[in-house]
Amino acid sequence: MPKSRIRKKAGYTPPPAKQTAAIKLTNRAWVAPVMLALFLIGLAWIVVFYVTDGSLPIDKLGNWNIVVGFGFIAAGFGVSTQWK
Repeated sequence: MPKSRIRKKAGYTPPPAKQTAAIKLTNRAWVAPVMLALFLIGLAWIVVFYVTDGSLPIDKLGNWNIVVGFGFIAAGFGVSTQWK
């Protein structure tokens, strides 16, 4: 029986090295103070609304003052996504 030819395998060539992009680290020292300030403003807004029986901070908004307070708190959570 004839002997089959042996194929020579090409030498191993590793995949090309990936180009790593330089990560730009920015100074995010402002995030924590702004986040905490928004949380506290929102909390204070709601507390003042309840303590003054709805006459403060803005009388014309009525119960919408609660939504404004929670809006500040939600903005604080939005800013917290920038924290690294």
